[in-house]
Amino acid sequence: MTTTSAPPAVSVPLLDLKKQYATLKDEILRVTGEVYESQGFILGPRVEAFEKAIAAYTGAKHAIGMSSGTDSQLAVMMALGIGPGDDVVTSPYTFFASAGAVARVGARPVFVDIDPETFNLDPSKLERALTAKTKLIQPVHLYGQCADMDPIRDVAKRKGIPVLEDACQSLGSAYKGVKAGALGDSCAFSFFPSKNLGGFGDGGMVTTSDDALAATLRAMRMHGETSRYHHKFVGGNFRLDALQAAVLHVKLPHLDGWAGARRANAKEIERRYLESGGLPFERGGLKFPREAAGRHHVFNQFVVRVGGGRRDSLKEFLEKRAIGAAIYYPVPLHLQECFASLGGKAGDFPESERAAKETLALPVFPELTEAQKAFLAATLAEFSRGSL
Repeated sequence: MTTTSAPPAVSVPLLDLKKQYATLKDEILRVTGEVYESQGFILGPRVEAFEKAIAAYTGAKHAIGMSSGTDSQLAVMMALGIGPGDDVVTSPYTFFASAGAVARVGARPVFVDIDPETFNLDPSKLERALTAKTKLIQPVHLYGQCADMDPIRDVAKRKGIPVLEDACQSLGSAYKGVKAGALGDSCAFSFFPSKNLGGFGDGGMVTTSDDALAATLRAMRMHGETSRYHHKFVGGNFRLDALQAAVLHVKLPHLDGWAGARRANAKEIERRYLESGGLPFERGGLKFPREAAGRHHVFNQFVVRVGGGRRDSLKEFLEKRAIGAAIYYPVPLHLQECFASLGGKAGDFPESERAAKETLALPVFPELTEAQKAFLAATLAEFSRGSL
């Protein structure tokens, strides 16, 4: 009888940015050196060139460089005049900034539970959350997959409410052939280093095809300055700097290739898991992410559900074998202490609460080796069989 030997044990970090940098090091050092020589660090031609590239990539008319994804959301809300007495509808299962920006302008976050298959806002539950105070709908394209935008836009159009895409994790994703960034009235992106398109620090971008909104946002990021030292309104210091723009512009042509590698890695890890005898979710194993119809998933995170209430045990099991994993996100926003005044309680958004208890992000970065993928899949399968 022949037996198949287990793959060799290797370390598998959740993310390894050094490998990506090594392939682009010479070009990055060249363009950043040019910025140093110019001594022009705030806005300028590097930022403008990168903005044009992002606008062309997403299909939006305008792209406005910002200091972070959070500030991108904040700037849009400020530009729309959202403030005390207003409601902004978003997801309770997302990174904190989605609701944090709402609170910072003095408005109230109103949550809508998620679709358990995509982890994104469930459009069937949207309309009942709207009131006369609703001034913005902010669907989140979580983990790299777009929300179901057609029904969201239909509701928004009927109610006359603008839509801000939170695509901070989803540059390059698409919905029915249209990229994130051109699906709403505006869109916020993040270039945090761990993102699919990550900078060497914080950075962000707003895209829109609304000329007036774009003009307001360009002033908003300069403290509301419309001409030198003349401020039409109060804005903030939300500028993308030239160094970040230079690095990001070097990386942008590689983005789709990296996303393709992530997609392929996710499929291969799932295939190897099943071939290694990994169990389905219903038997205490794993449920792998699915790409919804009409979507293009870019796998900013590769998030599985863990059955049998064993998510935390799996994380510990992996970490003992030098495999990285992370929980995004352990506490839904309606249960965060800082939002206690909203009156949220356990049971209000059951799908978000269930996801917070079951989900775990696994390594999927483009540079994963065959040995790393094999070891990860075999280790996941080994854990799953322990539920028998």
